[in-house]
Amino acid sequence: MFKLNLKIALRNLWKYKGYTFINITGLSIGLAACLLIFIFLRYQLSFDKGYENNDRIYRVVSSWTYPGENEFYSKGVPRPLAAAVRNDFPQAEQVAAVQESGGIIKVAATTTRPEVKEASSVYYIEPQFFDIIKIKWLEGEPRKALSVPNTVTLSKKTADKYFGKWQDAVGKNIRFSNRLDLKVTGVFEDFPDNSSFPFNVVISYLTYKDESLNSWQSVSSSSECYVLLKKGADASALKAPVLKLIDKYYEKGSVGKEHHYFQPLSDIHYNEKFSNFNNKVMPEGQIIGLIVIGSFLLLTACINFINLATAQAVSRSKEVGIRKVMGSRRKQLVWQFLSETALITIIALLIASVLTELALPGMRNLFSGDISFSLFGHPVIFIFMTLLVLVVSFLAGFYPAMIVSGFSPALAIKNKISAANAGAIGLRRALVVIQFAITSVLIVGTLVVINQMSYMRAKSLGFDTNAIALVDVPSDSLSQLKFNTLKEKILHINGVKAVSFSNAAPSSNNNNTSSFKYNSTKDENFQLSVKSTDRDYINTFSLKLIAGRTLSKTDTLKETVVNETLLKKLNISNPNEILGKFIETQGRKMPVVGVVKDFNNFSLHDKIEPTALFSYKGVYNLMAVKMEPGQLLQAMKAIESDWNGTFPDYVYNSSFMDDQISSFYETERVMSVLFKVFAGVVIFISFIGLFGLISFIATQRTKEIAIRKVLGASTAELIRMLNSSFLWMVLIANLIAWPVSYIFVSKWLQGFEYRAPLSVWPFMIAMLLSIVITLITVSLRSYKAASTNPIDALKYE
Repeated sequence: MFKLNLKIALRNLWKYKGYTFINITGLSIGLAACLLIFIFLRYQLSFDKGYENNDRIYRVVSSWTYPGENEFYSKGVPRPLAAAVRNDFPQAEQVAAVQESGGIIKVAATTTRPEVKEASSVYYIEPQFFDIIKIKWLEGEPRKALSVPNTVTLSKKTADKYFGKWQDAVGKNIRFSNRLDLKVTGVFEDFPDNSSFPFNVVISYLTYKDESLNSWQSVSSSSECYVLLKKGADASALKAPVLKLIDKYYEKGSVGKEHHYFQPLSDIHYNEKFSNFNNKVMPEGQIIGLIVIGSFLLLTACINFINLATAQAVSRSKEVGIRKVMGSRRKQLVWQFLSETALITIIALLIASVLTELALPGMRNLFSGDISFSLFGHPVIFIFMTLLVLVVSFLAGFYPAMIVSGFSPALAIKNKISAANAGAIGLRRALVVIQFAITSVLIVGTLVVINQMSYMRAKSLGFDTNAIALVDVPSDSLSQLKFNTLKEKILHINGVKAVSFSNAAPSSNNNNTSSFKYNSTKDENFQLSVKSTDRDYINTFSLKLIAGRTLSKTDTLKETVVNETLLKKLNISNPNEILGKFIETQGRKMPVVGVVKDFNNFSLHDKIEPTALFSYKGVYNLMAVKMEPGQLLQAMKAIESDWNGTFPDYVYNSSFMDDQISSFYETERVMSVLFKVFAGVVIFISFIGLFGLISFIATQRTKEIAIRKVLGASTAELIRMLNSSFLWMVLIANLIAWPVSYIFVSKWLQGFEYRAPLSVWPFMIAMLLSIVITLITVSLRSYKAASTNPIDALKYE
């Protein structure tokens, strides 16, 4: 029976080649898009999985609340917190502190390999971390390898890079930041790409020195704490012990209220409030969004199939009638038509697999992940493909099979079956409306995303971003003595307009906040964003001074310049009123000497924070160089040459301010590309389906069209008649799509503190675009039907 069904299915697919081509094309493109989405989601959902005791591993994170302010979140914790949790929490089996840092790593040359010198992130880690996150050690043992100061362990790929072979690494030395000689005491397996731990150079925590090691008032996002809870311990029951810890160690009477949470390891990759060392976050909202888009694509392809199959049902009515007369039961006919659907789906899936393989390089570039299409390496992909065949075959084939198999044999043989008494017209219209509604939702979403991206590119941030290079500079005290010399050299380069040293650009992820006092002995009830800058900072970034003057030439905290938002928070209306008043922060009391116009110190996702600028050379790690746009290339080469001459033991690293601003919106850029691609795919699938549907309808109404033409109907009137029903469906679909689109895009725009106004134009353009494409698609096929000689259709009547 299977062989017979397969033979009949192949004959029917060949007989209706146009129908087969349209269905396979629509399904293969839709299935390829679904496969790409599934492969990407499989990769994202695999993060931080597979570790032993995965369900008992937590990261301690922080937040603060201030009166009338939103809650502030940080993945960082005070540096003494790990020791306090270890002592005060009996529920904790293991506790480990992790401290991120960076610097220059140098490995001396040998007769077989050249010197290694590179800028690298390093991590000071307590050995208990490797009892929490267990990975294989190739050489050494963490409890011993990281138990004394000035020791370092390396990942396998890093050891291979530094020493040629990882087997040769143990016992050798590397120099870090030109001040520490570290002995290699271990080599561990590389952390996988789908991990939140980019640990390649791990230094013993006892090596780390910092003045805030015992400070509970200082919190840095580079300091993390991981905990392995004992079996049976419940993280939700730790709220009371956390409150006791805060009460025990934190300063009493602080305006801001500190909080700590135990964040599950399984949540780290998906929670954008806290981020992680790898800076790879996939918010759950985006995962859900991709699942919805994939469902839309699959539904659109299935709707095409159902519409074409039910439209074609009339042409196969005589076949069904004869087969019923010959003894076929309805169940057999249903299986026959389902097998045809399954065959089309399998062929489409094979083509989709090829399309997926071709599209994967572009997807890897878009998402910067190790995404692969491997049926044997990832069996879940094969399972998903099998489910796709079953689900699509059932969704797309069951209803048409029931319609066709239900024809009366007497009516079918007498050619009395029409689209009307086949009972599928109402469903077809409903499905077309759903298909157009999905298309309109994606068009509106795409237009709004594009508009918001354009708005962010065009919006003034309150400072200049054009032709400004950001160059890292070493922050050790010896290097700081050379800053002025370097500055003078660079100012003499043709094309250089200004040079400034600071700890962060105006808009930056490296923002520091602090409590402060304003003409009072009591802290204000909000935080102050602080930036350490020299006197040329305002000129270099073209900040607008609206009162007072810029900072004087000094290397220490002496005076400050503030922004407009600080004045608003302090209820000061006239900028001149604050001049000469004192702000106390960072342990210093400083007079306000100037006020600058507001500038965005974060991305446009966040509101402008009250900000203070002051000079403090001890934390400068960034040099900003303003250049003439027409002389960028020559100026950058000269800057690099002067920098290397000044700091020969360090590695030059630079970027442009424009690129840094763009990096803030990487997620939005990716979503914009996805919306464009998948909206285009849905539009293509919808309208090739529409073309196939109008082709069948025109074929079924050939005699009607011929009679109308004989009675005097013009070609234009006939085209208008065939277009009218589809245009009504498009209008109804847009009326359904508009409120759905509005809810979706409004919620998405709420993620931006500064957003483009939501106008009616994206909705109108979506409707006009769908109408135009419908008119073109239907009119092309209608014109062919209306131009046919009526004699050809009526000569046998």
